[in-house]
Amino acid sequence: MSLRTVILLISCLLGTNLAMDCREVPGKLKQIDAGLGQVFGVNENDRVYTLYGGSWTQLPGALKHVTVGPSGVWGVNKNNQIYKLVGGGWVQVGGSMKQVDAGGHQFVVGVNMTNNVYCMGRYASVRYRGPGSPAPWNMLPGHLMYYSCGPNGCWGVNSAQDIYMRKWVTPAACEDNTDWQLISGKLAMIEVGTDGSVYGVDAVGDVYRRDGITAANPAGIDWIYESPCTKSKHVSYDAGHLWVITKDNRILDCVV
Repeated sequence: MSLRTVILLISCLLGTNLAMDCREVPGKLKQIDAGLGQVFGVNENDRVYTLYGGSWTQLPGALKHVTVGPSGVWGVNKNNQIYKLVGGGWVQVGGSMKQVDAGGHQFVVGVNMTNNVYCMGRYASVRYRGPGSPAPWNMLPGHLMYYSCGPNGCWGVNSAQDIYMRKWVTPAACEDNTDWQLISGKLAMIEVGTDGSVYGVDAVGDVYRRDGITAANPAGIDWIYESPCTKSKHVSYDAGHLWVITKDNRILDCVV
């Protein structure tokens, strides 16, 4: 355990301000995603919400996972059917996924129930408008249970909670450059912000941030422990705010 980790843990116990500056947001969610100034989430009943004017607005439909990014708003339902938000309504996309991510540079990625990894390039993802639009999913080598992309690369975790990343994934050919780099550490989920920031949650609910990420070194240097002073299960970062879902589905907005 690093000295910084010890200091943060003591800060939480004493209630000092050395830990992250977090405020609880009204409502309960099981999953949240933030990008391009927008925040979306789903609750335990698969109701879909977006944060608008400081309060949650319910959207039509039912999803177990939702994502927002440069290629739009996407989600999957309890039957692993894929949807994209088009003109205020959800249109179904061909394929089957348990988790999708729209944080790449206008391309979409996801994993299915057998942990196969897929991506859809920029041309198809941005222009998808419903049945009749092309929806070519390209399968990548390897297996992951969670996959997320940003401007400098893509990150994922497998069923053993090993962490992998792919550098310099191009939006037009997101299936290319398929060499996976093993990253030290263990995480249960991982999210890449639209600015390239990488955050994750481990099996016990601790939050970590990848330090040292640059365009020249997209894998970064090390994991930095972050403390919202509660155990977490899901995080998403955008525009200086880390959105945290706690183990009991409370929502925290942490300024980082």
